[in-house]
Amino acid sequence: MSSTAKFFQFIQTRDTAAAKRMLAAEPELAGARNEKGQSALLLTAYSGNKELCDVLMACGVPLELHEAAALGRLERVKQLVEEMPAEAKTYSPDGFPVFALAAVFGHLEVAEYLFSKGADINAAATNGTGYNALTGAVASGHTAIVSWLLANGADPNYRYGNGFSPLLTAAANGHLGIVSILLASGADLHAKTNDGKTALGFAQERGQAEVAEFLRSHGAA
Repeated sequence: MSSTAKFFQFIQTRDTAAAKRMLAAEPELAGARNEKGQSALLLTAYSGNKELCDVLMACGVPLELHEAAALGRLERVKQLVEEMPAEAKTYSPDGFPVFALAAVFGHLEVAEYLFSKGADINAAATNGTGYNALTGAVASGHTAIVSWLLANGADPNYRYGNGFSPLLTAAANGHLGIVSILLASGADLHAKTNDGKTALGFAQERGQAEVAEFLRSHGAA
């Protein structure tokens, strides 16, 4: 296994100590990329390993836009977009809208800025997942971002993956506040996945009693 492959394996398994040892011996790994074009820093951000993110950034590798958006580095995002305004509409090397990366990781100010610069609020990933900003914010439980996205034109009935909708995901994860916001924004209470599961079915299956009761009170059966 190459050094780069081993380093990325440590990132994915969140073995911070091993990753730091490799960086100390081979500092150039801070700028490495895998076969999907993901940088070490982006993959570390995906893993939620803040300690290792800080270590990698201390190595001095300049943040690219998708990395800055995922990490909530608003000043760097502004710097890059002011230089090239079209960048606000771009995608990460692994196919996610930069705008969606800001949303999924809970960076409302970054999302607001990118939107003000022309980012498409409903832009979907090009990597086959179909994820967009709303699906990411819903799955991560970022209520304020979900509310803002819906107020600015996000589609509450967007379908992706195996027929999932934001409401189905919110119900499955037990996010009552988000379920309420989605319904108030026109989400289809009776939407089903490709295999026939409803929001109420997910809530009951996963023991989300409060969400299930709320859905029933709004007409789910």
